[in-house]
Amino acid sequence: MSSFPDEHVLVVPRSLFEQAGAFQGFSGDTAAYLPLLLDPTHTSWRPRASVEEDPSFKQLIPYCVLSWRDAAGQRHYFAYTRGGGQSEARLRAKRSLGIGGHISSTDGEHGDDTSYEAGMQRELAEEIAIGGGWTGRCVGLINDDSNAVGQVHLGIVHLLDLERPEVSPRESELLECGFEPLGSLLADRERFETWSQIVLDALAADTLRG
Repeated sequence: MSSFPDEHVLVVPRSLFEQAGAFQGFSGDTAAYLPLLLDPTHTSWRPRASVEEDPSFKQLIPYCVLSWRDAAGQRHYFAYTRGGGQSEARLRAKRSLGIGGHISSTDGEHGDDTSYEAGMQRELAEEIAIGGGWTGRCVGLINDDSNAVGQVHLGIVHLLDLERPEVSPRESELLECGFEPLGSLLADRERFETWSQIVLDALAADTLRG
């Protein structure tokens, strides 16, 4: 019996990603990928249980990184540890920077950018509560074909700039939550799941403009 929720999630064929230009790691060239990946002529809704083990499809995942700048101008990033009951067993007990998840067929009929935006907002609202205002922008994509989880997912990275560092978890599986400067996070890099390691490296190299 599958351990994944009974839902249909937004996917694109891996061949489409390869057509746009497959890469390993982080790419900040959103213009080269997003119009193609969120074109409803290419997207489809498929059972999550089947695509989690099928690398011929890439599940599109919004990956939101929360940032706050202190009075001295230094940026701090929200991080947490995934609890033992997290639905994706391959990510349990790992630290993470990203808030987000699958885009579900309940998020929109057409599988386009509107469905994607609705799914991203739903995931944020389900997982955390943000105190104060914030602005967000899409800053890049993550692909990691070095492991089984990464082979079936494609991350779309959003940087959320918060007015103040007030974030509380709404899910019991988000543990040890808080904001830390980049240097502190990099010092603990090996405890993070691979997508967060990719984001940390991009931040350290100033590839992900924050």
